[in-house]
Amino acid sequence: MTSQVRTTVRRFVVGADGSEESREALRWAADQAVSQGARLEVVCPWDLPFSGLATSYSPEPVGLPNPQEIARRAGTALDQTVREVLGDDLPLDVEQVVEQGDPAAVLLRRSEGADMLVVGSRGHGGFNRLLVGSVSEKCVRHATCSVIVIRRGT
Repeated sequence: MTSQVRTTVRRFVVGADGSEESREALRWAADQAVSQGARLEVVCPWDLPFSGLATSYSPEPVGLPNPQEIARRAGTALDQTVREVLGDDLPLDVEQVVEQGDPAAVLLRRSEGADMLVVGSRGHGGFNRLLVGSVSEKCVRHATCSVIVIRRGT
């Protein structure tokens, strides 16, 4: 009788919104994924009104915004960010996800069953004096996996 050894691939989730903090979180998560042989899931949540990468790359709203166009632009921006931060020859398994919804809720849902969730300390929010933004804070409080918060310059 042959026994089967089940191997589980580790999975790290990282939030990406185009901010410098999220770029540093992506760098850190990618380094960890390479060193631990983990899959990396780079998640760009967006919601209406515009948030995340969609903020920087979405058209100026005229009338009702087009969610498909926002998602397309967010996907293009996410791909560009991943290539700029990690390079074209990625030495690891990377999945890019663009999902509409509250950023914290999307990250929490995507990180279910993951080994680690990595977020920047702050994103594009307007409160520059805060050490930790609202999305990071919600992730730390409610995630079912370990959460690493990367501060700028660390």
